[in-house]
Amino acid sequence: MDPKNLVLPQGIQVDESSPEWLSKGDNTWELIAATMVGLQSVPGLVILYGSMVKKKWAVNSAFMGLYAFASVLICWVLWAHRMAFGTHLMPIIGKPEESMAQNYLLSKYSHYNIPTADYVFYQFAFAAITVILLGGSLLGRMNFYAWMIFVPLWVTFSYTFGAYSIWGSGFLQPIIDFSGGYVIHLSSGVAGFTAAYWVGPRHSHDRQHFPPNNIIHMLGGAGFLWMGWTGFNGGSPLASNLITSLAILNTHICTATSLLVWLSMDMIFYNKSSVIGAVQGMITGLVCITPGAGIVESWAAILMGISSGSIPWFTMMVLHKKSSFFQKVDDTLGVFHTHAVAGLLGGILSGLFAKPKLLRMFYGSDKYGPGFLYSIIDGDMKRGVRQMVYQLVGALFITIWNVVATSLICIFISRIVELRLHEDDVEIGDDAVHGEEAYALWGDGERDPPRFNRTPKIPSFCRQIQNL
Repeated sequence: MDPKNLVLPQGIQVDESSPEWLSKGDNTWELIAATMVGLQSVPGLVILYGSMVKKKWAVNSAFMGLYAFASVLICWVLWAHRMAFGTHLMPIIGKPEESMAQNYLLSKYSHYNIPTADYVFYQFAFAAITVILLGGSLLGRMNFYAWMIFVPLWVTFSYTFGAYSIWGSGFLQPIIDFSGGYVIHLSSGVAGFTAAYWVGPRHSHDRQHFPPNNIIHMLGGAGFLWMGWTGFNGGSPLASNLITSLAILNTHICTATSLLVWLSMDMIFYNKSSVIGAVQGMITGLVCITPGAGIVESWAAILMGISSGSIPWFTMMVLHKKSSFFQKVDDTLGVFHTHAVAGLLGGILSGLFAKPKLLRMFYGSDKYGPGFLYSIIDGDMKRGVRQMVYQLVGALFITIWNVVATSLICIFISRIVELRLHEDDVEIGDDAVHGEEAYALWGDGERDPPRFNRTPKIPSFCRQIQNL
């Protein structure tokens, strides 16, 4: 048949809303992947945080995540996306510009067959989950007004710098970070630990006794997180291709292995199978595979799972309890161990196990890698050593930048509003902060009447501004 006489089915014909460059398959997958990443935060981490804390902090913990999700989106489209992926300004940051013009959003993104709007939304979901993960270190005492200021400042002055340096046009481009082991997890773990230092500890009783208020809901939130990671790592190729399939399978292999190893460690050393421990092992597996999901073979994913189920277990369950340094900082959910340690581990192991062929398929060039193991096999150890140095330099930059930027942000906010709630409010919890309690119906535990009958309160920092 003459190709000129070939009539395409109506669903794949080229028209104004479906230009020739658009792949409907890739476009559909990327929108699904971005939505799955969003579901990891809302409702995933919202449910996980609200269930994993003491009952009196359930509302506040969940709402910190919901607020951050909305706040980051507005910052992202107004200036932050272009800072992370836009026009070059400096080796560590792009120019702050808005990302809402239709000619920009509906144009082809780079050499991929998807609209730029897909990429803006997908990367927003990454930015949002990063700051929400960070918030896990601050649950149970941070002033919510301080959190409202912290979120946009941190996304602007910390997250975008790491994203541009590694994923944008920054100076750390040769680093292998498939889907955010450094940009997201090492960043959130280090920043969360740093912010926890500045905010201060929980109430002494809470720090000693902080049981989850609903383990079943906690498992539900963890399930959203695990299954949502299909989009987290599967969306990074920005196409529905072979690397996508491998990344998804490796993600779940590593996670399952890590969970089982963590569970085994608990049973060997504590003679009990901890549900919370299993969730922590699940998270460290997800984090560890992230920087290498689509560029390592599945046997390497198992080895990464064994490492992520044992090394972070040791730092959290042994080193943390013996170290005076860790004891000084109240990291509520152990985000430093589950994300910073596991993210660093994943980045190093990705530099070790990255396969040259898979790197070419994902990055489209030979400037990345090879992994150190394959450089030995191929007799080109110099390139493998160079890649490992890149991985270590990237980790060092992300760590230092987040410590400095997060510290400056916390110091700045402390000049406007108290970072930590007053001791009386810390003792009460949700009812003092929001006037609402988890699981409480009117007439069954509430001390105050419903919110719509109350006289609005002006926050202290607003009163200070009003009196100037």
